[in-house]
Amino acid sequence: MKIKESEIVELKKSVAELKDALQSISAILNKHQKGELYFGLNNNGSPFKNSFTEKTLRDISQTISSRIEPKIYPSISIVKVDSIDVIKVVFAGHQIPYSAFGRYYIRVADEDKQMSSEELKKLIIQNKDQRWDSSIHLSASLKDISTNKVKAFCKQAEIKFNTLQDVFESIGLLKKDHLINAAVILFGKNPEKFFTNAVLSCAVFATNNTANILDQKLYKGDLFLLLREAENYILQNIHIGMKVEGLLRKDLPEIDREAFREAIINAFIHRDYYDPDFVSIGIFKNRVEIKNPGGPFGGLTIADITSRNISKRRNEVIADVFNRAHFGERKGRGISLILNKEPKTKFELIADLFITTFNRKTNLIPKMSEGISEGISEGLKSLLEYITNNPGTNAINISDKLDKPLKTIERWVKILKKENKLEFRGSRKLGGYFKK
Repeated sequence: MKIKESEIVELKKSVAELKDALQSISAILNKHQKGELYFGLNNNGSPFKNSFTEKTLRDISQTISSRIEPKIYPSISIVKVDSIDVIKVVFAGHQIPYSAFGRYYIRVADEDKQMSSEELKKLIIQNKDQRWDSSIHLSASLKDISTNKVKAFCKQAEIKFNTLQDVFESIGLLKKDHLINAAVILFGKNPEKFFTNAVLSCAVFATNNTANILDQKLYKGDLFLLLREAENYILQNIHIGMKVEGLLRKDLPEIDREAFREAIINAFIHRDYYDPDFVSIGIFKNRVEIKNPGGPFGGLTIADITSRNISKRRNEVIADVFNRAHFGERKGRGISLILNKEPKTKFELIADLFITTFNRKTNLIPKMSEGISEGISEGLKSLLEYITNNPGTNAINISDKLDKPLKTIERWVKILKKENKLEFRGSRKLGGYFKK
């Protein structure tokens, strides 16, 4: 089937028509917020032989980046049409209006019409409150939504579940019978299919810089999943101390759990989803950094949000759903909570990246309570007792039996080995720990 021009598809014979092509991109975005452009196709859809290289693709990308405002991030590739190479440009954007070379266009059938000042003014008024999370997603439907995820949310938010349609209408995730972006990225079966930035990037570094990476993970999925993975990743890769309260042991992460959890939630609520970059977590020897694309929203500064506790949300719908599920503090209180729990937390804006930095602590395990034998913690004591009663067991079994993270068990083992209280015998695969 031949590709035909339409209100959302533009065909160009060669890259020599790049300027006209950018006018088409502006026009289509202002009318439909997404479209496709092909270089190497005649008006009737038949391919025209050109010589395309990787440099051609880069030149197109750079021209689009420099001449279309606000910036967009298209997908550009070489595809085959009747066995002949053509360039396909897929683009989308919701920050209307878009200009090309400083002028504004609107799509009418398969033509691009330059907008008058009155038409431009009307378009701006129509879209002045348009935000990413409340924008309609034309490609997704209720079939792309996970019923189980929505039911789990309803249980947590104490909302009665009847149908997906009813729930989404009640919490504002439908607009004109279409799903909005927030619905897809929060409850989609595979949100990364629709949004390439539905991703969390995590890494552990050996020192205080990024030269040597010890571990790296990339998680994809809905925002609730990414929140859980972010919290777990930090807990698995920072030190956990403990204290004894009565007969109970309480784990004490070196960075307050409420503080870094709130920072993670803030990163996903306040990030700029128009930007293709990810939320990322970097764990260094001396600090933990949580980064999200997009600075403070609505003209606010770092000083406004830290000293004056002023907050303006970039993604109101996502924030509302998080609040219904009891994630995060009330508006304006998140930064206060972080600073109350971790007063030395630093907030920075670098190259449109909002960075929250927590200092790591060297003093991990507080002074132990009285009544703990031989000056070791209750956790170390329980570990030693278990190994005494189960000689030859390995760390994985101990983690399972004591219901403690493997990382915690490995840290405790290291302490006991230093204190000459246990030893490892046998091969790495089949050996185990014994009390000395």
